[in-house]
Amino acid sequence: MDKRIIECVPNFSEGRDMGIIRQITDVIELVKGVKLLDVDPGKDTNRTVVTFVGTPESVSEAAFLSVKKASEVIDMSKHHGEHPRMGATDVCPFVPVSGITMEETVLYARKVAERIGNELGIPVYCYENAAWKEERRNLANCRSGEYEGLRKKLSDPAWKPDFGPAVFNERAGATAVGARDFLVAFNVNLNTTSTRRANAIAYDVREKGRPEREGDPVIGKIIKDENGEKVMIPGSLKSVKAIGWYIEEYGISQISMNLTNISVTPVHIAFDEVCRMADARGVRVTGSELVGLIPLKSLLDAGRYFLNKQERSSGVSDDELIKIAIKSMGLNDIHQFKPEEKIIEFVMTEKSKQKLIDMNLKAFMDETASESPAPGGGSVSAYMGALGVALGTMVANLSSHKRGWDDRWKEFSDLAEKGKVIQNNLLQLVDEDTAAFNRIIEAFALPKKSEEEKQVRNVIIQEATKNATLVPFKVMETAFSGFELIMEMVEKGNPNSLTDAGVGALALRSCIKGAFLNVKINASGLQDKDFAKTILARGEDLEMKAVAEEEVILKIINANIRNQ
Repeated sequence: MDKRIIECVPNFSEGRDMGIIRQITDVIELVKGVKLLDVDPGKDTNRTVVTFVGTPESVSEAAFLSVKKASEVIDMSKHHGEHPRMGATDVCPFVPVSGITMEETVLYARKVAERIGNELGIPVYCYENAAWKEERRNLANCRSGEYEGLRKKLSDPAWKPDFGPAVFNERAGATAVGARDFLVAFNVNLNTTSTRRANAIAYDVREKGRPEREGDPVIGKIIKDENGEKVMIPGSLKSVKAIGWYIEEYGISQISMNLTNISVTPVHIAFDEVCRMADARGVRVTGSELVGLIPLKSLLDAGRYFLNKQERSSGVSDDELIKIAIKSMGLNDIHQFKPEEKIIEFVMTEKSKQKLIDMNLKAFMDETASESPAPGGGSVSAYMGALGVALGTMVANLSSHKRGWDDRWKEFSDLAEKGKVIQNNLLQLVDEDTAAFNRIIEAFALPKKSEEEKQVRNVIIQEATKNATLVPFKVMETAFSGFELIMEMVEKGNPNSLTDAGVGALALRSCIKGAFLNVKINASGLQDKDFAKTILARGEDLEMKAVAEEEVILKIINANIRNQ
């Protein structure tokens, strides 16, 4: 249940007039659900790169509005700059960050491209993953001829825009809208001041590699093919660009890398490969630094990777995985690595809105005991379920480290990972249940003076009530999936923790029965009786199965206790 987040990185053809740039970024920041991360103007290029993130819908709206504003405040007929460009908004790429696939991101990119073409009358070419034609995947092809050659290009049927008119827009030019993978700028620190050695390591790892030479690999004559092009020896990492340089401020050399597709080469693989190649050349890696932001998943994957190398369970908290990733890659080597400032999902978190799951145990208890009706039984049920699965996860982690069971660490690590996913999903439902209740309260507070207001109010109340019925049902389904882990631990886990798994089963049963009470009370207020009947029947079936699962688990545990 990862939050759906995409990034947008539009490039606007203005890098000198901050008043114009602010007008564009202001419309982005007005869109609810969007966070502006970076504004990077360049005077020589006369171009500004803007980065913002948010939900797919909000980012799509902000992207469209920024393109619209740019077409109003930038006149391409007067534009000059060093960077290739063809429009006021030159490029507008969308990047999946979390909870969304590239295929889904492509659909959002194309919808925005269609709006730009239809509503603003700007010719649009779709590129990279959003391209309709293979020859348009490459941005350089789409932008060939730049703004100055655009009138002639649009008259060529082969270059009819994907959206918008095939008519030269003198003021706005044309825009390329795309979908691409997340790019991470990642530098690895070396215990050397030699740029030459750093470059040698960079050539070892980057996809492009190094030129092939006759005889001596350093000073030999470069070999060329029949077309006069250099023959290259590819490096070891795909989707990686790299160069070695000396940083006077740090007093060391670095391998500076752009990881252009972190699903192909993630940061932890790049780091380890640089370590390997550096060691082969007598150089040591002392740490690394991330330039810009990174998705949470990248650091969690890194934490799991380094724990698995140690044959340790990776079914631990996200905080622990992040800590392992930071330590393993030496991300604190030069500057302190602050997750709240470097991880996209954390940067997006609104600190003013404290979640229930961010409270400590006493604060949550006190809030529950207060005169406020929320959090109530639904949120408490979800939290009981999370604790129940957490006990199963604990047994899995203990089992993976049990003396004499070294060959089974991966089996239990995988089970702990599954448990962690379930407990995290239940934790999210703790807040979702309270939010669902609050939406009902807000719906009942709507005005009802006129007949029209009464009808609108009733529709909103019914939608809120249906959601408040579905959330606790989701709690039931999610919690029930935890019984499989508990049973595995009872039958195969560390026998010293058998009763812990039993308490987990009791908590899951109580969670499901408690959540079903909420399903029943909310379903009673639904006018859609067919839906209510269906959800109640499914809930009753889950409750019966939960009671049966608990009974089987407790029989096994009690039999083991008697036999000790």
